[in-house]
Amino acid sequence: MPNLLIMELIILGSGTCVPSLKRGSSGLVVKTDGKIILIDSGSGTLERLLKAGITYRDVDVICYTHVHPDHISDLVPFLFTCRYGDLPRQKDLLIVGGEGFIEFFNQLRQVFGKWLNAENYKLDLKEVVNETMSIGNIKVSTRQPAHCKESVSYRIESSENQSIVLSGDTDYCESIISLGHNADILVLECSFPDELKIDGHLSPSTAGEIATKSKCKKLILTHFYPSCEKHDLIAECRKTYSGDVVLAEDLMKVQVTKN
Repeated sequence: MPNLLIMELIILGSGTCVPSLKRGSSGLVVKTDGKIILIDSGSGTLERLLKAGITYRDVDVICYTHVHPDHISDLVPFLFTCRYGDLPRQKDLLIVGGEGFIEFFNQLRQVFGKWLNAENYKLDLKEVVNETMSIGNIKVSTRQPAHCKESVSYRIESSENQSIVLSGDTDYCESIISLGHNADILVLECSFPDELKIDGHLSPSTAGEIATKSKCKKLILTHFYPSCEKHDLIAECRKTYSGDVVLAEDLMKVQVTKN
């Protein structure tokens, strides 16, 4: 009997703010229980959604890890397109962010005015800090990582109890270890190789340490600055982690199945 597909992770952008012909800015999709959840929408997300077979009309929820430009810059184009695409959006949309997100969004409205208003659908905004919420049959748990005060990391669990955890930008911290406990997939940022690590971001060996302590089943590293391309990130990660590890690529799809 074939395995049953429970969850699918799509890496839309595995890069950063630095322009790259290989890697787009941050963006990921989790598909499960009939819902499409977009996590972050860096520059180029709308185009890569199309390449992944998803339109602005299909997304049910957008979850933001924080509001740095390389994670949120396609929010305005997304909402503008929902009004003026060939087929205007009609499905309700929930946008989730950390502390201060609603104030940030209201400031965007002051700049762009009516162009961000929802005309044919309902738009809801929600701030989350260290809590659990339900999206249909999906459970979403959040924790604050070690990056900035509005940062949020997400654990998305299907109705079948499979889980994908997404750190967003972070340094080493206990909150990611607990959030990622026994996750089927743990997606960690890996901005720089070990020798170039800076505060507020992970390197391969620090990401590996989190993965080991969380006992995740698969580790995916993403959010690579160009300097990462010159280093063997898998080898550096192996200093602290012996499990299954994958380097993210744009439009990569990873499935979670049930026997």
